[in-house]
Amino acid sequence: MVHAEGRRSRPVRKAQDIDGDDRKVIAARRIYDPPSDSDGTRVLIMRLWPRGIKKSRVDVWLKELGPVLPLLRAFRGGELTWAQYTRRYLAGLERPEAQAQLAQVRAAAKDGTVTLFCGCSDAARCHRSLLRAYLLDSPASRRSKPDPTPRRRAPTGGAR
Repeated sequence: MVHAEGRRSRPVRKAQDIDGDDRKVIAARRIYDPPSDSDGTRVLIMRLWPRGIKKSRVDVWLKELGPVLPLLRAFRGGELTWAQYTRRYLAGLERPEAQAQLAQVRAAAKDGTVTLFCGCSDAARCHRSLLRAYLLDSPASRRSKPDPTPRRRAPTGGAR
């Protein structure tokens, strides 16, 4: 992973579920909130560095997981609904550059907690919540969902 200022990630605890089995823990928080010991690996997912935040507050900066600037501007300017923004943001995660950075987050999550950070004040309408849900949804189940459009059989030809 590329680390802010070339430093190593802090050691993180392995997360466990109720039965004691290891599981992936991905959290999402606002970068302007005070750091927490439970953050684990702190991953910034914004295209531009947030104003007033020191590089020491972040372990890894993954720009490709932030929304492209025209998309963000269109949503903030009221040109897109949340549903339109969501579809376009998630489609952007299929780009090879984003997929490479998603693999970095998944790898870090195998070692312990990963917290995704951005500057949005409304977590319900923020890409960090979309990205967290995307990462927690298994890639296999996302690809194996059946196509919801019914298929028609091709005509068999021949007159009766």
